[in-house]
Amino acid sequence: MKIFNWTNIRLMLMIITVIALFSFTSHRNAIRSIKKTEIIFVGENALFIKPEMVNKLLIEKNSDLKTIHKVDLDLKKLEQSVNKQEMIQEADVFVSVDGVLKAVVKQKTPVGRVFDETGSFYIDCEGNTMPLSDNYTARVPLVSGEITVVKKEKLSEVLRMINEDEFLKKNIIGVQVLPNGSLVMANRNYDFKIDFGRTINIERKFKNYKAFFQKAVSDSTLTKYKRINLKFTKQVVCIK
Repeated sequence: MKIFNWTNIRLMLMIITVIALFSFTSHRNAIRSIKKTEIIFVGENALFIKPEMVNKLLIEKNSDLKTIHKVDLDLKKLEQSVNKQEMIQEADVFVSVDGVLKAVVKQKTPVGRVFDETGSFYIDCEGNTMPLSDNYTARVPLVSGEITVVKKEKLSEVLRMINEDEFLKKNIIGVQVLPNGSLVMANRNYDFKIDFGRTINIERKFKNYKAFFQKAVSDSTLTKYKRINLKFTKQVVCIK
């Protein structure tokens, strides 16, 4: 019985010690001052937005970070502030154990550039708008016409497929949206127009176009055509 009691006492002492150490460590961590900030870009290189711009978002309301304790930072608000930046798709803001305020940032990916009466802007891979950047200009298809008559998800799907395919990316330089929602595309090296039709059977239409193009190149017949019609998924209709 005595052994059992002594075992219980030792167990209680161990638990108390662990709790005390944890509380002490948590307190020290909470009152730790912020040493510096660090911006980490994931995915593509930091092209459209510079680390300095993100850093400014982190410190604009905390001008003297070195005097601020970790516990006093509102990380949620900081994260929301960074995520509001129009070139950022997603950001994760946190403080490391050694007192570094970090922001892990994923930029938006432009897949098309729009020109209209209001100016010029990018369409990103999710169909949302993205402002132009002073730091870098993306080589993406120029988009014109009645872009509002097409669902943004469908238009971005077309543009995303072009952007992710090396052949299409080099080949397609322009996408015009007609009032009825049909798309007409422009080729980089040839004068013919590509009647893509509505934003349905997108993958199949692009496969048909690639197969036609490769065959026409081998036959040296591309210069003979004025329009390439992809509206029919089982065939490509060419007009001279």
